[in-house]
Amino acid sequence: MKVINTVDLETKINLLERSISKSDLINTTVSKVNVAWHIDHSLKVINAVVKTMQNSDPKLYKDNFTFLGKILLLLKYFPKGKAQAPKHVKPPEIILKSAIIDQLETAKQNLSEIVNLDENAFFKHPLFGNINKKRVVRFLNVHTNHHLKIIKNILN
Repeated sequence: MKVINTVDLETKINLLERSISKSDLINTTVSKVNVAWHIDHSLKVINAVVKTMQNSDPKLYKDNFTFLGKILLLLKYFPKGKAQAPKHVKPPEIILKSAIIDQLETAKQNLSEIVNLDENAFFKHPLFGNINKKRVVRFLNVHTNHHLKIIKNILN
């Protein structure tokens, strides 16, 4: 059994947390939305993915991970502006800092839950197919890093 290392993801969550003080900033040449949107979305994804995996039936897991998914995770890269966030992980019109802080605490707790997941716990990604425990930390790292890069570009 492979040990799941969440240290990089913990670091990224801490970087999201440090960006909260600048959450109202926006640079429309970089992104149509403000820093808060990227923080909120990143946390929603982490929390939704872990919850979905906890509620999944590992017996129903099928390895249908796409070639595109394999390439993008290997490159640790998501192209900017090419995908739409599913409705359930889109931030609300008005993003409250208190809501971000609540999600942040949940995300930190959820990181420790990943190690307890069944090897075939999974969630279905709209473009990549099923992502199981083996791939989930890498996916969350790449996704969160994608939004951290956008936040950094907004702030520069």
